[in-house]
Amino acid sequence: MEFAAFAARCEEIEAASADTEITSLVADLLGAAKEELQTVVRFLLGRVYPAYDSTTLDIGPKLCYNALARAAGQNVSVEDIEAHLAEEGDIGTVAEQLDLGGQQGLAAFGSGTETELTVTHIETTLQDLAETTGDGSQETKVDILFGLFNRASDREARYLSRLVLSEMRIGVGEGAIRDATARAFDVPVDAVERALQVSNDYGLVAETARTDGVSGLEDIQLEVGRPVQAMLAQTGTVTDALDSWGTVGVEWKYDGARVQVHTDGTGVSLYSRNMEDVTDALPEVVEFVSNRVNEPAIIDGEVVAIDADGTPRPFQAVLRRFRRKHDIEMVRENVEVQLHAFDCLYAAGESLLDVPLRDRHARLATVVGRDTPSAAENPAETPEGVSRLWLSADAKEIEQLEQEAVSAGHEGLMLKDPESAYTPGNRGQRWLKRKPDVETLDCVVTGAEWGEGRRANVLGTFELSVRDGENYCSIGKVATGITDEELAELSDLLEPHIQQESGTAVDIAPAVVFEVGYEEIQESPTYGSGYALRFPRFLGVRSDKSPADADTRARVESLVSDEH
Repeated sequence: MEFAAFAARCEEIEAASADTEITSLVADLLGAAKEELQTVVRFLLGRVYPAYDSTTLDIGPKLCYNALARAAGQNVSVEDIEAHLAEEGDIGTVAEQLDLGGQQGLAAFGSGTETELTVTHIETTLQDLAETTGDGSQETKVDILFGLFNRASDREARYLSRLVLSEMRIGVGEGAIRDATARAFDVPVDAVERALQVSNDYGLVAETARTDGVSGLEDIQLEVGRPVQAMLAQTGTVTDALDSWGTVGVEWKYDGARVQVHTDGTGVSLYSRNMEDVTDALPEVVEFVSNRVNEPAIIDGEVVAIDADGTPRPFQAVLRRFRRKHDIEMVRENVEVQLHAFDCLYAAGESLLDVPLRDRHARLATVVGRDTPSAAENPAETPEGVSRLWLSADAKEIEQLEQEAVSAGHEGLMLKDPESAYTPGNRGQRWLKRKPDVETLDCVVTGAEWGEGRRANVLGTFELSVRDGENYCSIGKVATGITDEELAELSDLLEPHIQQESGTAVDIAPAVVFEVGYEEIQESPTYGSGYALRFPRFLGVRSDKSPADADTRARVESLVSDEH
C-alpha cells in the first residue's frame, strides 16, 4: 500500500465526527490492505511496534524538528519550526506546510530512485532507525528521517511526522480498531476482544481474523514472553464489595510497582505495567523466580522496596530501580526489592484467565510455593513471595485486616471478587481499591518553566494536565514538594520532550506522568479542564505509567461530585 493512500484515508478519518463513521472508514482501510495489514493497524494507533514490544524509536521532538528543517531547505531552522508549532499546536500541520522535498545530497537516502513511499518501506526504515545506537547515532537518525521527509508529499509529511513522535491522534483508539476488525472481516466483536486480551497485538489479531476467522482468533492464546495489559481496579469501599459479592477476597495493597513475571521454567523476563522489559533492573526478583518456579508461568505481582529489616520503603525507592539502566549492583545494595505475587495468568501450558480468582491464587501458591496450601485455605501458610488472600464476609474482620496492613507499612487493602476472571487491560468492578484518606491524581506534564537564580538551569514549575479523549487539558501547576536533587533529575527526564520555548516557559510533549497530592479541586476558568488543584504537591514520577494511563477529566469531575 502506498503511504499516500494511507495518509489520504487518515485525513478522511480525522475529519469524521461520528464513531460509526470512523469505524466504517477504518474497516474499509483494513479491508484494502494486503501484506501490510499489521503495519497499517499499528500505524493507525501511532505505533511502529506491537503494544507489548517495548522497543522505541528513541526520537525526541528536537531530533524530528532537525530532520524536518533540513528537508524544508536552508531558509527553515529548528527555531522556525518551534515557533510555527507554538501557533498551530500540531506537528503534523507544521510539517504539511513546510513544502518538503527536493533537497539533494548524500543524506537523501534514495531520493531520485524511488518516487513513492510505501507503508512497508516506512516501517522498515523506522525499525532500522530504532536499531541505530552508539556514537553518532543521533546524527544517523536525523539523516534517516531526512531521507523520508525529503520524499514525502505535504499530506504524507503530516502523518509521518505524527507517527514518528507517537502523536497520530486522528480519533482512532484501540476500541475503534477492535470494532473495525470485526466489521472488515465479518467476525464477532467478542472474539476479537478476547484475542486482543491474550495477545495485546492488534495487528496480529486483524491478520488472524482475515485469514482464519473465528477459529483462528480462538486459537490465539497467552504466550510466555509476550506481556499483556494488567487487570486494573476501581476505587471502592468495603460496603460496595460486601453488597456485590457477599464474600470478599482481601489482599494488602502494596506501595510498589506492578510487575508481570514470565518464565519458561528456566529463563525469566520481567515487565512493568507499561510492558517495558525491566528484567535487568531487578536481578533479585529474577533470582527468586528462578529458584522457586520450575514450570512455564505468567505471574502478576507488585515489587516493593524494603529496608534491611523488611520494612516497606516509599514507592519512589522502587522507581529508582525501575529507571536504572547501569550500575545495577550498586543500586541494588542501596535499594533492595521484594516480590509480592498475587495472581497467576498461566501455568504449565494452561491459560488461567477464565479461572476464578480463588482458584488462580491456589495455583499461584502451588507454582511459587511448590505444593504449599492455598492462602484461601490458610493465609498464614502462604509461601514466601506470594501475597496473602483472605476470604471474608465480615466488615469488622476486613477493617482489622486493613489496620494490620497499614501497621505493616502498606497502603491499605485490595478487595476482589473471589469468582472474578482475569481481564487484561480492563478496569472493572470486580477488583476494588480502598479509597485513600488523601486523594492523588496522576497528571501528565505538558509544560514547565525554567527556574531563577541558582535554579536557572533546571525546570522548576510544572504544568499538569489530565486526559480528555485523545487530548490533554491543564488542571494546575506544581512547584512544591520537590528537592533540588529531584529538580535536576526531572529536568534531565523532561528536557528531551521539550517542543518549544518562549522566554522561561517551555511546552512539553506528553510523555511523563506525575503523581500529585492536593487539598481539594475547585472550578476554575484559568485552566483548560475547567478545574484547578488547590495546594498541589509533587509526590513522585509514575514511570510505571504512560500518558494513556493518566487520570481523566471525567475522573476529576467525579471527584468534585464526591466532594459535594
